Amino acid sequence: QVQLVESGGGLVQPGGSLRLSCAASGIDFAIYGPGWYRQAPGKEREFVARISSAGTTNYAASVKGRFTISRDNAKNTVYLQMDSLKPEDTAVYYCTMSAYGRAYWGQGTQVTVSS
Repeated sequence: QVQLVESGGGLVQPGGSLRLSCAASGIDFAIYGPGWYRQAPGKEREFVARISSAGTTNYAASVKGRFTISRDNAKNTVYLQMDSLKPEDTAVYYCTMSAYGRAYWGQGTQVTVSS
């Protein structure tokens, strides 16, 4: 079955960087467009970034210019490089892919931005 496993979260100071990874299995990764969402405490889950099978990217306005999504089809992995992190970026970050008529989600990885 389809599995998405995120890694790379942690505690970082404001202005710092983190790179999240999401490894996919059980799916023909190259033909789908994975994305990242996040959910802060007490808030709705929100879109962060997405990359199409052709490599086209789009970002939420709040992260544009600071975050970069990329993919490595040979490794079935999508990445989220997060730079210039702010306290308001603190959230659980989820990887997602839509395939076979449904959305698949990873278990999430915690990112905390604090001094």
